[in-house]
Amino acid sequence: MKIFHLSDLHIGLKLMNHDLAEDQEYILREIVRLAAERQPDAVVIAGDIYDKAVPSAEAMSRFDRFVTELTQAVPQAEIMMISGNHDSAERVNVFRQVLARQHIHMIGRPPELPGETIAKVTLTDAYGPVNFYLLPFVKPSMVKLITGTDEDGNNFSYDEAVHRLIMREELAEQERNVLVSHQFYLSTGKDDTIERSPSEIVTVGNIDSVQGDILNRFDYAALGHIHKAQRLNGKDCYRYSGTPIACSFGEEGQKKGVIEVELKEKGEVLTTVLPLKPLRQVRTIRDTLENVLAQPSGDYVSITLTDADEYLAVDVRDRLAAKFPQLLHVGRESREEANYQLEQEQAVQLSPFDLCRDFLQDLAAEEETLLAAVIHEVQEAEK
Repeated sequence: MKIFHLSDLHIGLKLMNHDLAEDQEYILREIVRLAAERQPDAVVIAGDIYDKAVPSAEAMSRFDRFVTELTQAVPQAEIMMISGNHDSAERVNVFRQVLARQHIHMIGRPPELPGETIAKVTLTDAYGPVNFYLLPFVKPSMVKLITGTDEDGNNFSYDEAVHRLIMREELAEQERNVLVSHQFYLSTGKDDTIERSPSEIVTVGNIDSVQGDILNRFDYAALGHIHKAQRLNGKDCYRYSGTPIACSFGEEGQKKGVIEVELKEKGEVLTTVLPLKPLRQVRTIRDTLENVLAQPSGDYVSITLTDADEYLAVDVRDRLAAKFPQLLHVGRESREEANYQLEQEQAVQLSPFDLCRDFLQDLAAEEETLLAAVIHEVQEAEK
């Protein structure tokens, strides 16, 4: 069975307040072209369909065109998608039963009542059944009626809640099972192996993290949420597909693509990354005005001029715009400012949790846990 694994489309995204509509239309057409060429049996989108919970009419129309063209390109394929933390679960969940009859499965909400289970779609090929478990973004509060609470009546951590939710599923171990999930899974015992991008929502102390050992129950895990394509636990069968185009300048240089998964007999999984070349790249340039003007580009650029006097010239932005039609930002850097910027960058790298912990000093492990929970609750309230 051949599967296309995508995630984090972020339809409606703006880059430094610049509408990426043209770029998203282009990359979605490229995905459709690849689907028509490769003819997968299933297409899974692992969350963050939209960039905002209340998408614009234009974003919804763009998604509508994409799904319409995709179903025309691969009429035999089953299309499955889940909501991510950027999506409105209710909007994704609408007309769920009606769409399922058209081979389109949009799962917006996880199971929330004791009698409910993770949405499952079963397909069959020459080797037998393949069970797809479609698990949208989960907050512990959503599933507490299923997972329960701790001895003090508090919600479990993300890690405990997701583990309990998945472990209650009765998987047919002799069959092939695929998990589609949008969470921050960590490589077991190796927190630093998963790279996060500046455009992602990062919680204090990684309080939303889930240990990836739970994925061992599945033959393949189609993961979303992390913007850089990467493996989990060093295995090809547990993967973040990443965004199809860069969502921030922090994703500069990342290779984007669609993961094509081939499930053969039980235990045999092959993956291939089908490259996606964007309409425009994102680039950061730091140099003198003369050197910058010598390297014109149609990409999205953020330019920092190292000669402050030239930056103050009246026509500098016009001169740059003539060479860089997609110029999104111009800044300057003198020697003094460079030192100041370095200090600022070092400060910015500290999260609110780290800043508070450094200020309070000598916190016990229980106190650090409480501090992380309080800061996370404040951040959630701000959203």
